[in-house]
Amino acid sequence: MKTVHDKIVLITGAASGIGRLMALDFARRGARVVVWDIDKEALKALEAEARQGGLLIKTAICDVSGREAVYRQAEALKAEWGPADILINNAGIVSGSTFLKTPDEKIMQTMAVNVLAPFWTCKAFLPSMLERNSGHIVNIASAAGIIGVTGLADYSASKFAVFGFNESLRMELRRQRSAVRTTVVCPFFIDTGMFRGVKTRFPLLLPILKSEYAARRIVAAVLKNRKSLIMPRFVYSVFLLRLFPPAFFDAVVNFFGINHSMDHFQGRNPG
Repeated sequence: MKTVHDKIVLITGAASGIGRLMALDFARRGARVVVWDIDKEALKALEAEARQGGLLIKTAICDVSGREAVYRQAEALKAEWGPADILINNAGIVSGSTFLKTPDEKIMQTMAVNVLAPFWTCKAFLPSMLERNSGHIVNIASAAGIIGVTGLADYSASKFAVFGFNESLRMELRRQRSAVRTTVVCPFFIDTGMFRGVKTRFPLLLPILKSEYAARRIVAAVLKNRKSLIMPRFVYSVFLLRLFPPAFFDAVVNFFGINHSMDHFQGRNPG
């Protein structure tokens, strides 16, 4: 296991949810944690919680869907603390509606936050990692980046993109014989509130993951330099199912209730 003591860990979209839990975990391990988010009040609450616990967490308001905002905050971080050693692209949003019922603006926003933001953050920090031949990039994808689900057309497309981006990036780094690591994370639904109302037919095989469990597993994956983290393990069966004809694949997906998991989706409460 590698140490993160005195390392700079940047986590996007981490004022709440698993991002917040990861930030606190890394800070407890002695890392210098930076959190970017657009929720000003949540950032203040996280800073107060960190101070109370004697932890070092620096926050900044940053809309990662905006390229210039990312580059500006990246330069500010480099000037004050230095370049990030570990970058965790955690920021994400979900519409939760079927394709034709999803407004164009929401589709564009989903792609901007879920897909383009990791491009901008990697552009901002990967060059310095390559110069030092050290660093770690973590891209939070989803089980929906492995299998498409009704009600998640834009979200699933964005997470498929993140999965592909991470894999291509890993191949590029491997070809360069770089010591910079990458990890892609593909979890099933997590009980953060982002997917409030989703259901699972077989909770023993496909449980709604607890936030604390998911955050702990992701931190452990970073410390162990794992190339991928898919949870729960049952999600791995999707790769096997793709060897069969689509009709069989679809029947299995329906049997396990995956294609109906978004039927009662509510999402986060307004505000």
